[in-house]
Parts: sequence; structure tokens; C-alpha cells
Amino acid sequence: MATPEFILQGFTACTHIDVFQRLFDLPDVQSVLVSVAFVTEGGVEKIEAQLFPHAARTTVFAGVRNDATSHQGLVRLHGIVGQLYTVDTGSRTVLFHPKLYLVRGTERARLVIGSANLTVAGLNNNIEAGMLLDFDLADAADKALIDNIEKLFAASVTDYPEHVVKVGTIADLDELLAADRLVDELKILRHRHVSDQVDATDGDDHDREIDGDGDSDGIPRIKLKVGRLRSGIKAKVTPKVLDRSKAAEVTRVPAVTVATEAKQAAISPPIATSEIEGGTEDTATIPINYYFRKRRRKGDGPRLRAARAKAEAIRLGKKWYRTDDPCIHGHYSDRLVSNGKCRECNRLDSERANRLNRLYRLFS
Repeated sequence: MATPEFILQGFTACTHIDVFQRLFDLPDVQSVLVSVAFVTEGGVEKIEAQLFPHAARTTVFAGVRNDATSHQGLVRLHGIVGQLYTVDTGSRTVLFHPKLYLVRGTERARLVIGSANLTVAGLNNNIEAGMLLDFDLADAADKALIDNIEKLFAASVTDYPEHVVKVGTIADLDELLAADRLVDELKILRHRHVSDQVDATDGDDHDREIDGDGDSDGIPRIKLKVGRLRSGIKAKVTPKVLDRSKAAEVTRVPAVTVATEAKQAAISPPIATSEIEGGTEDTATIPINYYFRKRRRKGDGPRLRAARAKAEAIRLGKKWYRTDDPCIHGHYSDRLVSNGKCRECNRLDSERANRLNRLYRLFS
């Protein structure tokens, strides 16, 4: 085995997207194995160019029931890879969490193992660690290790048939979404009022910035050595009728394609149809943030209301503040001044932590 290479994404300029491309610099690729906890559409998009030529030889194991893996991500992945398996532990407190990317050729194999999930945050935006290992399959020990990795994952399919299930059709993924075992990225996007930082949901790749560039505790947002990437997911809001008399006031923008999306994201949030107050039917595509810019100019936007309520609570020395708007999880509850988290979310997090502690004490 060649000397391992350590990857410290974020604190160095090397990203897991860069390393993933190097995995395929092998002649005559025989098989590709990917195992991750979380999958989002943006993450799949970043590596699909490397996967496409080897689609028939690629097997992916992805965790579900984790409040992070998305329906959109698995649908996109299903259209690329030969075999896609979902791993459902039957519990939200026991996660399928191994993250590895293995490419095997006839003479050599390369493996990345570490903390990076198949999300934009995991592959680029987060601070992540991993090891790139290069194996010589002519060496008996190297070959035995690679064989064992592939054997263990293959065995999981027969050892845990109720939990490790092959995805046959998109309908299978639709059922998982309906059963709340996958998340809907569009629903999250709508709940966040078209915030322009949508990639991961909960878990290791938590990437929410609801109230601006960091919390209001005096610590600025960290500046990493890699540029942030956008997830590419777009909101699909049912368009309302548009008054033709006001049509001239609206700048019409064509729908964004994948090729031009990165350029557009640097200028404004994603483009999609949205709701404009009043009017008659019109199918024109308009900037989705038009409606929210209009509300902000009126002074009654949800972010502005929250900011004012928080500022008033700080002035009065209070720990909690309240708005008439729901939090990102739909709770109407008081919110902490320190981080904007609502009381109900805090309660649910505490219950989850207590369950984990009980399980730890039970099995330790």
C-alpha cells in the first residue's frame, strides 16, 4: 500500500470533490462502492460526471430515516448507479453512518474513508477529514483488505434483508418519502423562505443560516480555504395569478439551467416561479425572491419581525423572545435570544439526547 494521504477539507484547499476525481484515475475500473449516511441532490450533482462512465459497476449504500437523506438526492442517484441500497435501522437514534468511497481497478484500488457525506456540505463546504489510500492488488494483504470491504457490504444485504433494501423504482423512493423516511428538499426550502444556503438538513451536514452570517454571539463566520458551493435545488412554488397591468414592473428572468446555475447563484437566489400578489393568470417565470423583497420593503417580513423581537428582548435583558411566525420546523413557540432556536425544538433535542444517553448506558 502506498503512503496514505490525509485530507483536511476547509482548513486546506483540498476538497473531497477533488479527491473523488482522483479516485477514478485508474485504468480499467472494475467496481465502485460508495457508502454514506446522508445524500442530497447537490452532493450527487457534484460527483455524477465521474460516476456516469461506471454506472453499471457502481453500488451505493445510503442511510435513510435520519432526517437528512433527501428524496431528490436518491432519485438523482438512482438514475445514475447500477445498484442503490437504502439502509434503514428502524430507529432515528441508531444511524447508518459509514462514509467511504472505493474504486477498484484490475491492478490497483483507491479508497477514501472519513467524515464526508454525499452532500455539498460534506464534499466541499464543511470542515471534513478523510484518508486517501492507494492499494496494490498484486500484494496479497492489500487485495485481502479490499476483498473484505466488498464482502462485508455485500453480506449486509443478506444478513439484514429488512433493513438493507435495493431500490427498484422511483416509486420505492416515493413510499419512503411518504413514510417520512426521506426528507423533501423543496419543503425545507419553502420553510426557510428561499434562503440561499440549502444543502443538508439535520445531522453532520447541518448548514442553516437563518438570521444572516452567523449567530448574534459576536463570533464571525469562519473563513475557510475553499469556496462555498450551492446545492442547486430550486423552489417549486405554485404560481399565483399575475396582474397584467403590473407585468411591466416585474423583471422576467428565464429559468436557470444546470450549466448557468453557479453563475446565477453568485448574483441572486435560485430562479423559479413564485407568488405575486393580485392579478390575472400569467405563466411567466420570475425571480422567486421578488415576493419576499416586496414584503421586506413593506417592513413585515418574517426575518425582520424576528430581528426586531430579538433586539427588543436583548434591550430588556430577556432570555427568550417571540414572533408570530413559525420556526423552520413549524413550531409556534418562544425562541432563545442566543441562537434563535425555539423552545419546542430545544425540548425535542433534549428528549433525543436523553434517549441517546439511556441507550449508551444500556449498552456500555
